[in-house]
Amino acid sequence: MDPRLIVALDFDNQPLALELIDQLDSSQCALKVGGEMFTRFGPHFVWQLVDRQFKVFLDLKFHDIPNTVAQSCKAAADLGVWMVNVHAAGGLAMMQTARQALATYGDTRPLMIAVTVLTSMSQTDFATMGVTGDLKERVKQLARMAQEAGLDGVVSSALEVEAIKSICGPTFLTVTPGIRLATDNPNDQSRVCTPEQALKAGSDFLVVGRPITAAKDPASVVRDLLLLMKS
Repeated sequence: MDPRLIVALDFDNQPLALELIDQLDSSQCALKVGGEMFTRFGPHFVWQLVDRQFKVFLDLKFHDIPNTVAQSCKAAADLGVWMVNVHAAGGLAMMQTARQALATYGDTRPLMIAVTVLTSMSQTDFATMGVTGDLKERVKQLARMAQEAGLDGVVSSALEVEAIKSICGPTFLTVTPGIRLATDNPNDQSRVCTPEQALKAGSDFLVVGRPITAAKDPASVVRDLLLLMKS
């Protein structure tokens, strides 16, 4: 069974990242490598994590013409990662082409999910971008399109999970960043939830970054989260 906790490795220092990873159990949590770390440390860093038996979510949010995104997803699959993502706003054809490119990997293909609306964005941000309509409705629209394209699930805030599950079904995966403990600073996130709220809503995977990586005792925070997820 895939671990439901995904630790976001938002580091600019590779030794510090590996120091944290040494405190984690690959059977209990997955790791997320985003744009900053991949740009700094490249594929070799991802290979290190895979070699340590961690499931890796390569969070590069591909968004380009269909062929470019498809080839990028194949390059990610060749690294041995567990999960890749694209921006649903890239459109149906882009997502379908990428999904078809990964089909050749059979049982070893990574999960493919689509980003709906970044958790840093609020309804006000939507308006300043000239986007009309309700943010939650936009998330639902993009989730439906990702499902039509054959993807495994979407990234959204936990606030939209119930709505996504209601239209896409319980097996359509929801990956939820913006998870904060009750005492945490939301930082640059707008649509945040506590782990309890996310689990109650039905989130399949909780992405937790700074509440773990910035903690004095990261391993203790991970243990507490794992206990909560088992209860």
